[in-house]
Amino acid sequence: MAFNGAINEPYPKPEDLDRSTLSHTQKGFKISARKLPISKSGPIDEMSKSLNIPVPEMIFGDNLVAIEHLASGWRLEFNAYDSLDKVDKTDKNMLKVAYSKEWSSTREKTHEGIKEVVKPFDWSYSTDYMGTITQGKQFTNEDAEPIPIELLKRPDPILFFEEVVLYESELDDNGISVFTCKLRVMPDRMLLLCRLFMRLDKVLVRIRDTRIYVDFNAKKIIRDYTEKEDSFDNVRKGLLTSGRLPDDLTVAMRDPNQLAHLIPEVKHTLETLSL
Repeated sequence: MAFNGAINEPYPKPEDLDRSTLSHTQKGFKISARKLPISKSGPIDEMSKSLNIPVPEMIFGDNLVAIEHLASGWRLEFNAYDSLDKVDKTDKNMLKVAYSKEWSSTREKTHEGIKEVVKPFDWSYSTDYMGTITQGKQFTNEDAEPIPIELLKRPDPILFFEEVVLYESELDDNGISVFTCKLRVMPDRMLLLCRLFMRLDKVLVRIRDTRIYVDFNAKKIIRDYTEKEDSFDNVRKGLLTSGRLPDDLTVAMRDPNQLAHLIPEVKHTLETLSL
């Protein structure tokens, strides 16, 4: 969606948000996705000040994915602000690059004019964000069952599909950190995958997945959260061992779908709720 208004005109307006939100209602559940251009400088500065950290270069502050149960009002959404608010705002989880002093000096000048914001934080923008429940019941880990993968493998028609980016950073040319949400809705069920993919070149590869499975008929929701992590060299060696040609490694190292099965799991939680 292009923005052609005056440079100082407030954007997005309420009508832009409404027009850019696509929704599908299935058996009492409303699934919505909104995709808008990268946030403008004003909202970016406001978000940085509110979060107390600089935000990534590409921040889609108005994008979101939401699931709502119309009868009960229960609602879960994924948005850029809340995902970044879960980034560690201390130096406990800061990663090091080969030229860390030079990198840090450059990074401190990224948001000139709001220097009070610049302080140690996890500049890889790694987050353990699993969504925001804006209304209704919370998840519980009691009697939680795994997502029924076999049902998702059935050739059911896909009634609604969207992919939404919440933020992306190239980590000052040291790799990538990107948070995306992808959903597909079938007649009796849906799956939402929200993924943090972070690759710090020559250091680390990290994938954090939140899967939301909804059984429309049973009104049951499962949240499956997984963290995977390994050294950059181990992942690269895994690609070679799996038969990848050396010339293909650069492309493969940018694709989490080609890497996920090679990276060991370091954390897994399973939760559920019934409406």
